[in-house]
Amino acid sequence: MTMAIASSLLCQNPPPTFLINSPNFAGNSGSSSSLRLSWLRSQSHRCSFSHSKCGNQRTPKFARKQVEIVYDPDERINKLADEVDEKAAPVSRLTLFSPCKINVFLRITGKREDGFHDLASLFHVISLGDVIKFSLSPSKTKDRLSTNVSGVPLDDRNLIIKALNLYRKKTGSNNFFWIHLDKKVPTGAGLGGGSSNAATALWAANQFSGLLATEKELQEWSSEIGSDVPFFFSQGAAYCTGRGEVVQNISPALPLDIPMVLIKPQQACSTAEVYKRLQLDKTNKADPLTLLERISRHGISQDVCINDLEPPAFDVLPSLKRLKQRVLAASRGQYDAVFMSGSGSTIVGIGSPDPPQFVYDDDEYKDVFLSEANFLTREENNWYTEPASRSASGSSSQFSGSIE
Repeated sequence: MTMAIASSLLCQNPPPTFLINSPNFAGNSGSSSSLRLSWLRSQSHRCSFSHSKCGNQRTPKFARKQVEIVYDPDERINKLADEVDEKAAPVSRLTLFSPCKINVFLRITGKREDGFHDLASLFHVISLGDVIKFSLSPSKTKDRLSTNVSGVPLDDRNLIIKALNLYRKKTGSNNFFWIHLDKKVPTGAGLGGGSSNAATALWAANQFSGLLATEKELQEWSSEIGSDVPFFFSQGAAYCTGRGEVVQNISPALPLDIPMVLIKPQQACSTAEVYKRLQLDKTNKADPLTLLERISRHGISQDVCINDLEPPAFDVLPSLKRLKQRVLAASRGQYDAVFMSGSGSTIVGIGSPDPPQFVYDDDEYKDVFLSEANFLTREENNWYTEPASRSASGSSSQFSGSIE
């Protein structure tokens, strides 16, 4: 009798649809709606019954039942940002491309009294980069950072948070943010990924605050975060001296459509350890201005892509030297130049987007990071834009350069 009554009630009152918003639910970005738990019923809402194997007891069974779970991690942030919109902020949400760089050549010219080294280098932005999403927070006490990878600090050790703190200190702004970092640039690669993130955060904070600072001021302030950060406020190609913070814009010395491949083993090089092993009396003696002129006139070749940090980096990580040698031996003219970027551990092959076949065939390299790239620049007062060809094939395509 009890079973019959329960079954009758279930047939007359089919289960409702539930809507659950869960900020703690872990999912992938880019989904189309909030977390929904739906019980989809048959059109007639009728119950069917089946006999169990034990006796003649009947148990109710719905004709149709389905669970659908879809998740959009941006919905909570977007709703809260909508609250901020009502306060007429200049910008409420902003998504920016944060590209990395390579050093086409890198000369170390001396050691400074402050313990740093003087360098002279042709820096160039390339099309590999992270995507960072910023939303204004109603909070006036703390930034909140999330990311898609493990091992990235989410507190003020992260250069993004350092940059936002610096901007507030310099301008008196009281804006705080939710930030999501979609990390694609490997760490410990010599590609300046963290420095780019910091520069991008400074640029974003200035947009949210109605341009309280000029780009020149942002560039000057950014040297307090790191030596490579000021470069990203160039137009994408620059001759950098001092610790790297003295940035001289140059007209693109190189065609932007030159392809390249980046090969980074899992092992990283400690920048501090590389500089510790640097022997200044054994560095290349080529005049960096002469290297710059030759590149401007004749383009990239192996003899101009000098990196004084290669010998100490290869001392720190002998397998990196072997990787470069194997890429050179296997290229057979495929690359115009093969060199290490920054303090490592990325090996760059200029002239082709394809890695040599041994990278695929040899188990030693089964876990290396591989990416094709091109040179990239930007216009003044506009941030870098993710190339359409790269964004079209990536999950972040709909976010590149969007302002709300």
